[in-house]
Amino acid sequence: MSGTDITKGFVMKVLVTGASGWIGSAVTRELVATGHEVLGLARSDASMQAVQGNGATPLRGDLDDLSSLRTGAESADAVVHLGMKHDWAHVERAFATERAAVDCFGDVLAGSGRRLIIAGGLAALAEGRPATEDDRSPFHGADSPRGGAENFVLDLVDRDVAGIVVRFAPTVHGVGDHGFIATITAAARRHGVSGYAGAGDNRWAAVHRDDAARLVGLAVTGGEAGAILHAVGEEGIRTRDVAEAIGAAEGVPAQSLSADVVADQIGPFVGGFFAHGDMAATSDRTRSALGWEPRGRGLLADIAAGAYA
Repeated sequence: MSGTDITKGFVMKVLVTGASGWIGSAVTRELVATGHEVLGLARSDASMQAVQGNGATPLRGDLDDLSSLRTGAESADAVVHLGMKHDWAHVERAFATERAAVDCFGDVLAGSGRRLIIAGGLAALAEGRPATEDDRSPFHGADSPRGGAENFVLDLVDRDVAGIVVRFAPTVHGVGDHGFIATITAAARRHGVSGYAGAGDNRWAAVHRDDAARLVGLAVTGGEAGAILHAVGEEGIRTRDVAEAIGAAEGVPAQSLSADVVADQIGPFVGGFFAHGDMAATSDRTRSALGWEPRGRGLLADIAAGAYA
């Protein structure tokens, strides 16, 4: 398998997109702490300072600047693509950007056996049961969600690119998180009620940010070409339990509401997922393959400890 086997356990130069983001900054620190050289994509002066503060070298550019992506990938032993345009009002643009970026990385890395690790999600993988690493994404083609990047990257194995997908739990939590749980908490604070839809039995997988970062670090040096990995520390937490934990932390009641009201109070994107999404998943195969064992605090414990206060 070309250069992929040779790099196992060695110090590498790694390009990280989204290097100043919530997950990317933790990944950058993890890679630097384990001796790797990190080149972090940064689109602003503030992002450059954040990347430098985490011990990495900033590369000025963004996901729409394919020349900067190409330059970074050409000089790297591996690429970790965590950046994404969060333009939910124009998702088709975000999906097009994602596909173009991954296509660019594929062209640069083709024939080299180098690793291209991208972020994936757990939506629409399984119905009525937890998703596993054996479940393939139903999204194909540039016009599909995230530009069909997951299947595209896995197909790059045929071009001697060690494509790897890390599917992150819908909540990657910890102190400072400004993602889904922070948005849901802000809605509870704003409306004076922590709402969940119906019985609140739909479940979300969760993972602590530090555990997710360690998994990506293991994938950089030990991930196999074509692997699907699950950054999942907790298989599935009922949305009712999440809402009750938020209510207790914020001093507001947790209450069953209609799905439409939940979506309206939280916001259409996050609220829609919270009201309707069932995204439980296992990570047994991931743990076995890379010796990864989550050890961070659980989501409900993080909420109770004031991580979102």
